[in-house]
Amino acid sequence: MKRILLAVALVWIGLLSTLTPAEAQGYQIRPGDVLRVEVLEDSTLNRDVAVLPDGRIAFPLVGTLPVAGRTLDQINADLAQALAPNFAVPPSVFVSVAGLRGADAPGAVAAEPTITVYVMGEVNNIGPREVAPGTNILQFLSQTGGLTRFAATKRIQLRRFDPHGGQERVYTINYRALERGGIFRGPVILREGDVILVPERRLFE
Repeated sequence: MKRILLAVALVWIGLLSTLTPAEAQGYQIRPGDVLRVEVLEDSTLNRDVAVLPDGRIAFPLVGTLPVAGRTLDQINADLAQALAPNFAVPPSVFVSVAGLRGADAPGAVAAEPTITVYVMGEVNNIGPREVAPGTNILQFLSQTGGLTRFAATKRIQLRRFDPHGGQERVYTINYRALERGGIFRGPVILREGDVILVPERRLFE
C-alpha cells in the first residue's frame, strides 16, 4: 500500500512540475499575456490569443471576452459558456498560458500593440480580428481571406462609432474602383472598434 501511495504522489509531483508558474499559483491574467485555447469538438478554433490592452480577448463565434483579473479556471468556464450555443452539447474547452507578457512578469517582453476591427457579411472569414495600428482598409480586407462571389463590391461599408458624439458614421467603399486606381475619400486607416460590412449583392448588380 505504501508503494502505491508513493507512486501516486510521484505522479502528482510530476504533473505539478509541468505546470507553468501562472497555472500552478492561480495566476490572474493581465493585458499582454497570451492564452492558448483548445476546443475538443472543433480543432479549427484552436489558437493562441493575446490579451488586449482593455483586458479582453477576441475569439471566433464569441466576439470579445473579458479575461483580465481572472484565473484560467474562470476563463475556461466563461469561454465554454459563451461557445455553448454553437454546439449541440456543451463544448470541452481547455485554456492555458502560452506566454507571460505583462509588464511585471519575469523576463517580460513588450506585447505588440494591436487594435480590434470587426468584419461581417460576404467575406470568407467573419468576426473580430486583431491588426496592427496603422492598418488600412485594403490591407485589412486582404487578411479576411477575400470577398465571396456574392459580395456587393461597390457598396462595402466602413462603420465607425464616435464615442464622444454618440453617433455612428457610415462610409461607402467602392472596392472595384479602388482596384482600378481610384481614391477613397473617407478614412483610410482603421481605428479600434471599426466595423467593415460587406453586403450581399443585389440581382443584376
